[in-house]
Amino acid sequence: MRLFIHALGASAGGGLTYLRNLVPHLAARPDIEISVLAGKAAGTAIPSAGNVQLLASGREEQGPLSRFLWEQREIPKFVRKTGADVLLSAGNFALWNSPVPQILLSRNSLYTSADFSRDLRRRADYRLWADTRLKSFLARQSIHRAQLTVAPSEAFARELRAWSGHDVVALHHGFDREFFLQDGMALPLAILERLKEAEGAVRLLFVSHYNYYRNFETLLRAVALLKQRRPSSRIRLMLTCELSPGKNPGSYRTAEASALLRDLRITEDVVQLGTIPYPLLHHVYRACDIYVTPAYTETFAHPLVEAMACGLPIVASDLPVHREITDGAALFFERFSPDKLADKVAQLLGSPALQSDLREKGLRHAANFSWKEHAERLLEMAKMLADGLRH
Repeated sequence: MRLFIHALGASAGGGLTYLRNLVPHLAARPDIEISVLAGKAAGTAIPSAGNVQLLASGREEQGPLSRFLWEQREIPKFVRKTGADVLLSAGNFALWNSPVPQILLSRNSLYTSADFSRDLRRRADYRLWADTRLKSFLARQSIHRAQLTVAPSEAFARELRAWSGHDVVALHHGFDREFFLQDGMALPLAILERLKEAEGAVRLLFVSHYNYYRNFETLLRAVALLKQRRPSSRIRLMLTCELSPGKNPGSYRTAEASALLRDLRITEDVVQLGTIPYPLLHHVYRACDIYVTPAYTETFAHPLVEAMACGLPIVASDLPVHREITDGAALFFERFSPDKLADKVAQLLGSPALQSDLREKGLRHAANFSWKEHAERLLEMAKMLADGLRH
């Protein structure tokens, strides 16, 4: 079977993580030929293999509508040229007239999130608000156009069904613990020094580039509250990003978050490590004590699985998807409450037994996520569609 993967939308974060892990498992099947149309960032992240062909679009960055129209016109030509049997559209948007059966991977909850829309209006980021509204329309229509839509969690699949009126299949993303924890490279000296400076402190970790929906401001306010409530404890929040202009993907403005560092007097308590290459991330997890995420919308959240696999207890915002992915291995707080977040962290710090319980549950549960099984299920769906066309 020939599979065409349209991955031009995978440029950062979860999209790159998905391709980096999925393609090698697909390539392990000698009966599958794979063509991947990807941008520069994704292309460098995909391992080479004899049955994997990487294609370049040759286009420059465009606005969402221009890009969508280009894809509708040009990608069918790529698909026909490769002789693909099935198209896997991995970036939330489908071809509206695909020449072959199409599986759509829908994994962006910003298009369905009322919280995100309100947040953009509060920040007066009306350009991003308009951009998201347009993409939301295109994403909903894409679900109608694809033969099969797949979401990375049952929680998000339910949301998409209600939003689109169409059936959506849930298929968890995978995880390869052995691959993630391999000790191939050491952290750069500058990062090691930043981590060493935090030794003896309670080290909270949040893995994300800066954006609005990860709700950094709630987390920063919680750090200030923890400092007040636990004056005898050193608290350090480790971030895998920098709260500075031009240091993060997308057009998100960091001014509000960076101002909070000064206003709350927590500049020294927040350690901005910057972007950590994926193969080195496990070193950072293992150097920390608790994983925290205040995100107000998610579809899967890979760092939760990574944190569980590294033995970190978790404090997470109370979202259905967070409860689904952690399955009892986390404490939860109301997503916009710094006070409740600080309470849960303090509760965890005050109970070594609770820390141990969450750590053990997380280690067991992380073993349930498998990229191999994810790839096999995806191929089963692809074969079903291809066979349906043949017969």
